[in-house]
Amino acid sequence: MTLRFLGTTSDDGDCPTLYEIEGTDEILVQGDRETDPEHLAQLRDVKPSETFVRVPRSLLTRYAPRTEAPELQPFASVSHLFREFRHTAWRLETRRGYASDRNSPKWQRWQAGEDIATEPANAWRENVAEQTAAGKRFERVRIADEPPTQGQEFLLASAPGNLAAGEDIRNLTRTEAERLRLPDYDFWLFDSKTLVRFAFDDEDTTLGVYVTQDPAEVLAACQARDAAWHHAAPTTEFARRVRSTV
Repeated sequence: MTLRFLGTTSDDGDCPTLYEIEGTDEILVQGDRETDPEHLAQLRDVKPSETFVRVPRSLLTRYAPRTEAPELQPFASVSHLFREFRHTAWRLETRRGYASDRNSPKWQRWQAGEDIATEPANAWRENVAEQTAAGKRFERVRIADEPPTQGQEFLLASAPGNLAAGEDIRNLTRTEAERLRLPDYDFWLFDSKTLVRFAFDDEDTTLGVYVTQDPAEVLAACQARDAAWHHAAPTTEFARRVRSTV
């Protein structure tokens, strides 16, 4: 089963850390092994398979989920959030490619060498334009490898259409994202209150989303947003960097 990073109070990238075991209601705790013989002697009902670790109280109070694990639901079930949010819709994109991109006619045109920077308005860009005209913000940070994958190059090529509609899209190298200990999963965060986390299969196809307002999970997403946004470069600047290294 897949582990999902929840959070850590370590500044150096070592333990302690919390993970969710996806598909279950279980949390995996990483920390220093307890070796104090007096403490071990006081433990109750110890099974041979059990071990014990120490973690700071702050790790649990900040990152341990306080609600039941959300159920997987279709992405269409959250489509209303893109119209009804009040202030900000923020996205983290972590994958090296998306099946929805590769299966689109736009991908075929791009592979044929066509310029896809300007495209006719579609439902997505029309909604972005409407919401941003009302003073709301659509923002994304996209993580890119060095060099970018084909899927990431496609997103760089098509980004100008989204930017023209009103999105603010920025990019961050995967090396920097790992240094910042950003999550390794995609999500949307609405109004710093509702977290929509994606689930994908091995072929980059969206299986659905998990929706939660759990305070610990939302806090972790807000912290990831702030760190990513501070270090990410605007798309036009990042694209120039990529072209200069080719």
